[in-house]
Amino acid sequence: MHRLSVAAALLVASPVQAELSAASNTSFVSDHVATVAAEPAAVWQVLVAPNLWWSPAHTYSGDAANLYLDAQATGCFCEKLPKPVGASVEQRMGSVEHMHVVYVDPQRGVLRLTGGLGPLQGEAVHAVLTITLKQEREGTQIKWRYSVGGVWQAKPAELAPLVDKVLAEQVKRLADKAGPAPEPDAGPTG
Repeated sequence: MHRLSVAAALLVASPVQAELSAASNTSFVSDHVATVAAEPAAVWQVLVAPNLWWSPAHTYSGDAANLYLDAQATGCFCEKLPKPVGASVEQRMGSVEHMHVVYVDPQRGVLRLTGGLGPLQGEAVHAVLTITLKQEREGTQIKWRYSVGGVWQAKPAELAPLVDKVLAEQVKRLADKAGPAPEPDAGPTG
């Protein structure tokens, strides 16, 4: 991924609840929640197609159309890197594994992946992203928890807020693509 820019990271939507819920010298946990007025099965279909909602600013190729998710254990959240213009016919296309799929349960609405996103990929850290979809009265709650810990070359305290903001952007984009926010509950009338 391109270096996380503060300007791009500040695109946080108000319907998304975000919290950097834990941080230390060796780890951090980022939590995000959004609710959409759509059934979990419909949200799942959007979730497993990151090319439809992931920000192109946070890809290596600059084009979210190059992203794909093989939503099964041992699958890959990956990106195709097109050949450069003028590359020889023999040159192969490049690729990046953003995360590795370790748990998939569409019926329960759980997708778990491991891997360091963006600048974390080059760190000696273990990172787990758990995404859950839960039926709510007004639609579906989308919940992301990204837990990262390990040995760092960078300073986690500096990277954690940036990663948290970028994840908030992705959750907002997913929620926007999956459906509108639910109507606020007007409460009792009369």
